[in-house]
Amino acid sequence: MKKHILYTCLVAVLVSFSSCKTTESTNTDTGKKKNVVHKLYNKETFKIEKYSEDKSYGYTEENPIKVGGALKSKGPENERRFLNALAGPNGEVITYIRGGNCCPFETENGFLGGGLLDKYIISYKGLKENITLYINMYDSEELAVPVGFKLKY
Repeated sequence: MKKHILYTCLVAVLVSFSSCKTTESTNTDTGKKKNVVHKLYNKETFKIEKYSEDKSYGYTEENPIKVGGALKSKGPENERRFLNALAGPNGEVITYIRGGNCCPFETENGFLGGGLLDKYIISYKGLKENITLYINMYDSEELAVPVGFKLKY
């Protein structure tokens, strides 16, 4: 009986995914590039060695921060490792919370050929309005500190 219920649920999920058309994504990265292996500063923090000059880096769904790791069950951990490296523009301690996901896109590094971006809401003392950063845990590239942030270390 339990196997029958499990099988029915699995079929229902597969049918719902195959019969639904997701909204068209503005993030057109195909994931064909080889993923970058990131260095660690410590167990919970990536070592980032450059600052982005692109004001859209991380701030838009078209130009997300690509931390990778999802295929090795390290995606959320890599997102936190990236955020743990950041401080406010004057060295302020930041806080962050995952604000959900959005923005479906195609990638060979995702499950069933696709992925979603995660949105993180960033705040720190003195910040007038929270900042939203978009992070891609499926694909990876060289990491950079987004405009308006500094490295914590």
